[in-house]
Amino acid sequence: MARRRRNREALLLTMAVLISCFGYAYAGLSVNGSFPRGFPGFAASMVCLALVPHLAVRRWAPYADPLILPLSILLSGFGLVLLFRLDFAYSARYKTAEPTASGQLLWTVIGVAVCVGVILLLKDHRWLQRYIYVLMAIALVLLMAPAFFPGDTYGAKRWIFIGPLSFQPGEFVKTMIAVFFAGYLVAHRDALALTGRKVLGVRLPPGRQLGPILAVWVLSLLVLVFERDLGTSLIFFGLFVVMLYTATERTSWVLFGLAMAVVGATVVGSTEPHVKGRIVAWLHPFDIFLPEDRRPKGLISSQLADALFGFGSGGVTGTGLGQGHPELIGFAGRSDFILTTVGEELGLAGTMAVLTLYALLVQRGLSAALASRDPFGKLLAVGLSAALALQVFVVAGGVMGLIPLTGKALPFLAKGGSSLVANWLLVATLIRISDSGGRALQESVPLPRARG
Repeated sequence: MARRRRNREALLLTMAVLISCFGYAYAGLSVNGSFPRGFPGFAASMVCLALVPHLAVRRWAPYADPLILPLSILLSGFGLVLLFRLDFAYSARYKTAEPTASGQLLWTVIGVAVCVGVILLLKDHRWLQRYIYVLMAIALVLLMAPAFFPGDTYGAKRWIFIGPLSFQPGEFVKTMIAVFFAGYLVAHRDALALTGRKVLGVRLPPGRQLGPILAVWVLSLLVLVFERDLGTSLIFFGLFVVMLYTATERTSWVLFGLAMAVVGATVVGSTEPHVKGRIVAWLHPFDIFLPEDRRPKGLISSQLADALFGFGSGGVTGTGLGQGHPELIGFAGRSDFILTTVGEELGLAGTMAVLTLYALLVQRGLSAALASRDPFGKLLAVGLSAALALQVFVVAGGVMGLIPLTGKALPFLAKGGSSLVANWLLVATLIRISDSGGRALQESVPLPRARG
């Protein structure tokens, strides 16, 4: 069983590397009309990025799911291809724009190294259950730290600056919070699921157990108010509600969670100028082209309108990789709006393919939860999968006009070292949980009896 899984993984990794290399070569030919000079280095890097974690999984997690690593490598490789293509567009339009593909490749190497380190050192995911309160304390410090640093970036305070370096702690906090919620809910699951009064057929949460959800609600509002980070707040609160429902199977928690999210978003959205501006841009994206005296108050950006034009011009099959103009969006075209490049140049088909890759990765995480034999592993895998799904939703939904923009990075694709490393940390944890479940399944299968 273990050997078959690793052989499938090797085959899928080979396909992921080939697709990434083909995309890199095609982007260079499409933009410059010549084969990219950096292709040998890119191909060698992709081979190493696939081979090293595969060997680590084969040695230390042989029963892990065979799709998690190939999907992550494919998404990372495709992200490098998109940034390589965008570097040409930005350098042509904005003469001072710096290339980002080489830096993203370096961060991908660091993220994969972190993944290998976790697989090597974390022999059993249940070890994390011993330190849930320590991790939660660290998460809270990291979550609130950006509020104490001067200045903001693009309207939100989600970065910590240490000399010339900067990182987004919120990217790492989602994994820490998932670990804490999994440990806390396993310990208090019976009290949360079996107590409370029924009102109109719905069992309401007991008063004493409302403490955690109220605390999370307050923390989410504090993040919105002091850091103006709508994306992190939505992921933080949504993660807790998803894990709480998974642990208790009580719809009352979901109803309370949704009601509190609506109340909190309404209050903050009507009082905090930055969040209010994002809501106005979501409701009236094309009013930015009206005369200034006729625009809604607070509408100052054309990014969403430009993104919608890009999606519309892509049609079903797109204009072709390298043949669009995603750089017209501005600085955000390489971060949260990078999905617009996919929609414009690869069309609806390419966008659906990318979203399908994310859906498959989330599904494999949920499959690892089903295969896990311990409650902590089940909830942790659900939480990590939900965190990934929520981040993809808030980013993709924002650039498509379904929800207000959040400014979060699209996992694996968008520019950003913090996001890459944090998501590879998430992948490593899922690999470890799936290995534990696969090993337990193998040990529970009876051996066939010998004949004769």
